[in-house]
Amino acid sequence: MDSFTSWFESRNGTLDSTSMTITEIPGHGRGAIALRDIPEGHTLFTIPRDLTLSTRTSALPSLLGNVEWKRFGLDVGWAGLILCMLWEEAQGPLSKWSGYISVLPSEFDTPMFWSLTELEELKGTAVVDKIGKDDAERDFYDKVIPTVQSRPELFPPKSKHLHYTLENYHLMGSRILSRSFTVSKWTDDLENVEPSGDASANGANGNVDNTGMEVDESPINGAEQEPDSMEESEDEHVEDIDDPSDVAMVPMADMLNARFESENAKLFYEQHNLKMITTKHVKAGEQIWNTYGDPPNSDLLRRYGHVDVVPLCAPLTGEGNPEDVVEVRADLVVSAASNASSEHLQERIDWWLENTDDDTFIIGTDCQLPEDLISFIRLLLQTDMEWEKTKKKSKLPKPSLDAEVFPVAIELLVKRLSEYPTTVQEDESLLNEPSKLTTRKRNAIVVRLGEKYILQGTMNELHKSREALRASEKDKNKRKSSHHSDATTTSKKARR
Repeated sequence: MDSFTSWFESRNGTLDSTSMTITEIPGHGRGAIALRDIPEGHTLFTIPRDLTLSTRTSALPSLLGNVEWKRFGLDVGWAGLILCMLWEEAQGPLSKWSGYISVLPSEFDTPMFWSLTELEELKGTAVVDKIGKDDAERDFYDKVIPTVQSRPELFPPKSKHLHYTLENYHLMGSRILSRSFTVSKWTDDLENVEPSGDASANGANGNVDNTGMEVDESPINGAEQEPDSMEESEDEHVEDIDDPSDVAMVPMADMLNARFESENAKLFYEQHNLKMITTKHVKAGEQIWNTYGDPPNSDLLRRYGHVDVVPLCAPLTGEGNPEDVVEVRADLVVSAASNASSEHLQERIDWWLENTDDDTFIIGTDCQLPEDLISFIRLLLQTDMEWEKTKKKSKLPKPSLDAEVFPVAIELLVKRLSEYPTTVQEDESLLNEPSKLTTRKRNAIVVRLGEKYILQGTMNELHKSREALRASEKDKNKRKSSHHSDATTTSKKARR
């Protein structure tokens, strides 16, 4: 890493080499280690804004021209940034970022690069549908290739098959997904710089969903960072970023690893610089961690190719990711509510979508049914008269659990569990023999098992709630019966 550090400092980056070093860390790849005890609030390194790599700082957009840039759709999603990275790489030592691009990872364990057999291990999870490989390849052929072919003076034909390939496009997209930040233009009221590394905005290797790092307000004129991997800026890489030009690669900052609730440094910004500053006291020999914002394992795997496993909190037991979630599709809810009247059912579904635009429900490790899911179940179970009142008031049903909702909710969880090809017991047995598992298979098992724990835990909580409701109703009826008996006795005494 000496050559990278030399490049970084030659480009006006500053590094406190007495406090930290970048080195290989077993099980974590490259990362930052504290060389001495570092106090909270200490600046580890500073990156000039013009050393970040984005569509704002690369020369390509201006060379191509704004009109052409937009004509080819490079102003939407990650395709523009990926093309800039491909072009900068093609410039070799002439590129301002040559010393940075040369040390970026060239292999990833993210599902984007898995075989079909490996992807089968993720069946039942929402990961596969979010990889965005098809969308990424569509952007490559519809945006990048036409751009490259239109300007041979910028993209020499001899370099086309060397640099502007689909393989390289996916590689650059994955680098953005796992390492980028959201770096907005400086304004007096700017407060945050966010990690951007995911995709869901239609561009890069998929879409962009903003999950990279985010930069928050600096204790000294700036903002702090929280990695987001731009999770969905482009489906595979960035999720809905307001301005794709905010997505940037940040040399040195992306060398720090992240782990659940371990963050001890964040990226802060000032008008002309970004600064990595410690947020806690860091002891000599400890790893310096940035943060991903603690996403679920499904997102960690999709964006970064790894998972986090720590002790879980009640009502769950064992180990997993406390931020794990399970996605439940609305069509599965409709299927579970099979006893609902079919008359006007589609009308109710359309009304729900118009009023909520919500066709997926999220259950977390608290194992509680979300209120919107309960409300949707109640809508499906309404009588025609109740449905007419709901339409007239244009108000969602109250999210209250009752005897009618319980069986539908439990059936829904059973159906959702059946979408995984393996059981909890089978997955646990597989994890007990780690020597027989590849890293990818082990990570896939951890993801799907975490989701199954949530579904089983939620089912257990529903059974408890239903029994509590039954006990309450039984007690209420008993009190009514007792009250009626007392009233009858009193009446007889009065007649005497």
